Amino acid sequence: MKKRARLLFIASLVFLDGLMVGLAFYLAYLIRQPAVGDSLVPFHRYWSKMLVQIASMLIVFFFSRLYHLQRAPSRIDEFYSIVAATSVGTVLSFGVTAFIFKNETADVDYPRAMVIYAWALTALLMTLGRNLHRAVQRALQSRGYGQDRVIIVGDGEVGQMIQQKIKHSPGLGYSVVGFVTNGTDLRPVMDVPVLGHLDDLPDIIQQHAVNEVIIGLPDASRQELLALISLCERGRVGIKIFPDLFQIMATEVSIGHLNGLPLLTVRDVALRGWRLTLKRLVDIVGSAIGLVFLSPLLLLLAILIKIESPGPAFYAQERMGLDAKPFPCLKFRSMRPDAEAETGPVWATKDDPRRTRVGAFMRRFSLDELPQFINILVGEMSLVGPRPERPVFVEQFRRSIPRYMDRHREKAGLTGWAQVNGLRGDTSIIERTKYDLWYIENWSLWLDFKIILRTLFNFVRDRNAY
Repeated sequence: MKKRARLLFIASLVFLDGLMVGLAFYLAYLIRQPAVGDSLVPFHRYWSKMLVQIASMLIVFFFSRLYHLQRAPSRIDEFYSIVAATSVGTVLSFGVTAFIFKNETADVDYPRAMVIYAWALTALLMTLGRNLHRAVQRALQSRGYGQDRVIIVGDGEVGQMIQQKIKHSPGLGYSVVGFVTNGTDLRPVMDVPVLGHLDDLPDIIQQHAVNEVIIGLPDASRQELLALISLCERGRVGIKIFPDLFQIMATEVSIGHLNGLPLLTVRDVALRGWRLTLKRLVDIVGSAIGLVFLSPLLLLLAILIKIESPGPAFYAQERMGLDAKPFPCLKFRSMRPDAEAETGPVWATKDDPRRTRVGAFMRRFSLDELPQFINILVGEMSLVGPRPERPVFVEQFRRSIPRYMDRHREKAGLTGWAQVNGLRGDTSIIERTKYDLWYIENWSLWLDFKIILRTLFNFVRDRNAY
């Protein structure tokens, strides 16, 4: 059943891609209708060229691995891959067309403008078509069609986190059959049954027709993991392991050598040299544009704050930035002026009674953070980077979280990789640190643009900001 569903998803995606390429070619023909004298060239004279276009695109998409279905692809990354593959496919199609139809008469000329229109429309329509296909596929999978039956090895904190992720993402196509515990308690966890112990894995896989095993035991030794993998392999299932390697690295391992002696590079910082200058240039341009276009909204929010409660509209809170140096982080005041008079520095909570009505609205949409464009413009922050924390919390976290201070190797950001992956508000500081370190060690300008776009997409859907 699962194999048939997968084949159906792939076949329908190929068909839809071909349909979108043909539609894009026809629309390009309508936009740039070639004419001979006073008469238009009929479209049936372009059928052969359209078939070459479709075949070229599908071949390039296949070799670009765009028919390897992923469970949770980034739409931004997929669009980038589609544009790249469409560009290569257009060049291939144009070359093949020129070679095959070189002896045709001029009345079936293939205008260059039509080629450009077809390229742009193909990228656009294939993106739209794939989003539609993904929506239908996820709707079917969320109803049980083509789902993978999964067991989670480990019913501790990590295993429960994996279960939560799967539960809130039905479109991933996973159906959790149960947990396998490394302890002795066989009581259900989070309303999910515990099917047995680690030694029972082969029997559990066979009895419950399991397709995939996710191992959520980050503290397991190398020997224990190898033993678990050996037990799972008897059932011919897919195996995924949740890693806990961020204490030593947060990036992909690269292999180098020292005069012939192989070495593994596990710590490297991508943001150095000319890249710093480029990132700073983007920060200046982005913050300046943001302040100009958002100035009416900033003025309106400041007036509303002053009308609702006495006190300043802006609030400068000390935060830790680059090299763990403190700086005044600007925010719109969203709480009473004496919010911490009795409690001292504390985390904001859901439905925090200290918030004003305007403040609750601003925090819901993170509008209280907008004055930080000023921090970015003067160089104290960046558009993208680890979110800054208050010194009192930094002192707490540095004692308990490995490599926490490494996140201060770069400027703090208005948004970050952790935030666009749902780690905002009352979420795990350890997980946030892992994402921040990964960002620092894998920085690229494209990654910054991707984070900014995802921040805009998540603007309305965010539920962790308060």
